[in-house]
Amino acid sequence: MPLPTIRGLIDRRVLVNFRVDPDVLARVLPAPFRPQVVGGYGIAGICLIRLSQIRPLGWPAAWGLRSENAAHRIAVEWDNQGQVQRGVFVPRRDTSSFWNSLAGGRLFPGVYHHSKFEVRETPDEYAVAFQNPDGMQLSVEGRVSESVPPDSVFPTLAAASDFFLQGAVGYSPGKHQGQFDGMKLCTTTWDMTALAISHVSSSWFSDPSRFPPGSLVFDSAFLMRQIAHEWRGTEGISIPQAAATCCE
Repeated sequence: MPLPTIRGLIDRRVLVNFRVDPDVLARVLPAPFRPQVVGGYGIAGICLIRLSQIRPLGWPAAWGLRSENAAHRIAVEWDNQGQVQRGVFVPRRDTSSFWNSLAGGRLFPGVYHHSKFEVRETPDEYAVAFQNPDGMQLSVEGRVSESVPPDSVFPTLAAASDFFLQGAVGYSPGKHQGQFDGMKLCTTTWDMTALAISHVSSSWFSDPSRFPPGSLVFDSAFLMRQIAHEWRGTEGISIPQAAATCCE
């Protein structure tokens, strides 16, 4: 059954992106997903999002929750009734909220890891880091920029904005092998700003068993702020257990 609709506010969303060898990325993805290729590369990255006023549709905003969250994500395609679908596959989700970690697979898609976040930010500078007892670590630092990096696969900010708008549907591994929970991000506005990244590290992306040296390089980063939105549940995907792979 689809997950319930959740409403809230995106206080801040940072999207950090890498160009990845599509063949390497394909080995990370479980069926039925395959890499979405842009300019000869697969696109993977990190979404660092602070949510507020998060509550089920129909509840007052004053009852909503606030949390820092991180998602490691991969732009993907898959087939549905003969049609190519596009979105993102999220192999790993982390949250500062104990309640979010409990609600994973019930109110929110997939499994959430309860992690410790540290955030420093001004209107123009952003630094977000987290660590988890399982060894997962991440840190990102950057500042608002007027342009996309010249070597990015996205020639303009508008091209990047269109690409990420198309990736509004996301799937995450559920609580059972071969089960993927789906959600769609619906926003009242869609406005992105470029970020210049001075530092980025992720133990998930730096694992050479997933990404051999040279198979992944930084591409670009973007910022969204103060976006009213809803997370709407979509029909999940289930595959035979024999075809399932572990993405943790």
